[in-house]
Amino acid sequence: MEWKRVKAELLAIGRVALKGEDCRRFISRSTAGPTAGGEGSVFFSVGDRRVRLSVDPASPLVLHHEGGGKAVISGPGREPLRGMLEVPGLHCPRQAYITLSERCIFSCRYCTVPRLHGRVKCPDEVLEKVKGVLDRVDAVSITSGVAESVPREEAQVLDVVRRVAPLGKPVGVSVYPTPRTPDLLHDLGVAEVKWNLEAATPALFAVMCPGLDYDLMWQALRRSVEIFGEGAVCSNVIIGLGETDAEMTKCITDLTGAGVIPVLRPLLPAAELAAWHRPSADRLLRLLGIQEQALRDAGLDPRRVRTMCTACTGCDLTPGRDT
Repeated sequence: MEWKRVKAELLAIGRVALKGEDCRRFISRSTAGPTAGGEGSVFFSVGDRRVRLSVDPASPLVLHHEGGGKAVISGPGREPLRGMLEVPGLHCPRQAYITLSERCIFSCRYCTVPRLHGRVKCPDEVLEKVKGVLDRVDAVSITSGVAESVPREEAQVLDVVRRVAPLGKPVGVSVYPTPRTPDLLHDLGVAEVKWNLEAATPALFAVMCPGLDYDLMWQALRRSVEIFGEGAVCSNVIIGLGETDAEMTKCITDLTGAGVIPVLRPLLPAAELAAWHRPSADRLLRLLGIQEQALRDAGLDPRRVRTMCTACTGCDLTPGRDT
């Protein structure tokens, strides 16, 4: 079976029970997004392809660790899949991907962060964390909740970027922006940015992300393409928030037409959406085909992205990397 089908089926389940040898050094624990505060996740790779799966003892998928990172995933009606567990840099393999503020004043319906009241890392702490993994990462990526206010968060992120940019790795940033954030980050030498539309339509965005500004996200995306260039700007869009395929197709083509690479993220049911379901493998593959064609028509290549989600690929089907 081809990899994109295998990965789509794994992502449709999204979780795995761990068996066998001790896996602790392979477990990554998130401090942002729907997986924050959970039991962590593992990155499983077959050759140069990878998938990220949340740890859940109740999952129908079982990952048996044989030791030394060698592992096999099995489940009902599935052929065993042999591969390797990857040791994360910070959060994900080959990157120092750091969440600055592990708390947020906003309450997106799918996100657990506002419920956790997490800590805020100071810039010196972030710098030391990055230095500690510098020899085994290819990039530094910064994300953050909004601990107190958007302008204050922007100032904190800029301070962190000033410290990590001189380390010689490409830097990517994904935060909630102000109108001036793209220019300020560009002036500091940031390589790539990601402003997340989250939902396929403005109406869904308003329901799922109350208090956030959909038009501001588009303003930041368009300005970023102007200064960072086409293909150096990405945007997460969640699959499974109630959008139709036609609505998702329009969102994809709107983004690629503007020079932005869409990152199609399968819904991870959590927070207010804990009872919802992940999208099916067939739907993930169907939208992947639409995304591939839209990227091709726009002359955009995700394989050139060096930071953040598009470089990692663990949570999403990524054209050019998984196909």
